[in-house]
Amino acid sequence: MQSSLQIKNLQLYRQDQLLLSLNEQVNGGDILTIMGPSGSGKSSLLNWLTGTLASSFSATGEVWLNGQNISNLPTHLRHIGVLYQDALLFSHLSVAGNIAFAMPKANKESSKKGSKKQRLEKIEDALAQVGLAGMGNRHPDSLSGGQQARVALLRLLLSEPKAILLDEPFSKLDTQLRVDTRQLVFDQIRNRNLPAIMVTHDHSDAEATSGKVIHLAP
Repeated sequence: MQSSLQIKNLQLYRQDQLLLSLNEQVNGGDILTIMGPSGSGKSSLLNWLTGTLASSFSATGEVWLNGQNISNLPTHLRHIGVLYQDALLFSHLSVAGNIAFAMPKANKESSKKGSKKQRLEKIEDALAQVGLAGMGNRHPDSLSGGQQARVALLRLLLSEPKAILLDEPFSKLDTQLRVDTRQLVFDQIRNRNLPAIMVTHDHSDAEATSGKVIHLAP
């Protein structure tokens, strides 16, 4: 079945004010971009999708993921991953520990020792794929901003999400690093056939997706 993230008949309100109305379907590998000024409802849209909408907002409509209505599921059961503008790495864990933290727990049938070894191998392979080979034992604070962004991406991907939300994820990176990191993120979304929605202020981000762009009214 084609993977897809659907927003059905969404109407999002702040108190009694209608912020936005959306009816959209994003298929696997596609990236829908949402642009608009502060206060237009971009972040609230992402919060609604993940089930974390603040109490000062209300919404009607449904979220469907891969043909299932997930509107009433708790956040941790929605399988929607979010990449933020800050890497948000845990300083008390190593790079590998940060990635392992988000990985699904192994089945009870598999031996703990074997599953731990397999997890570490999977993490090392993933680090090597993004140019961070051998950095699993490093402290996150010893990494550059670009390296931290890649670790955050791996932590997200290895949590095995079924859809991805991008919340201004490249805004704190300098120009060349932004281009490289953005390409890496978009390539991973396409390779894994994940539907994605990106919120950004940056037109170059929107153009790089080669996808649909929605401009919200102020």
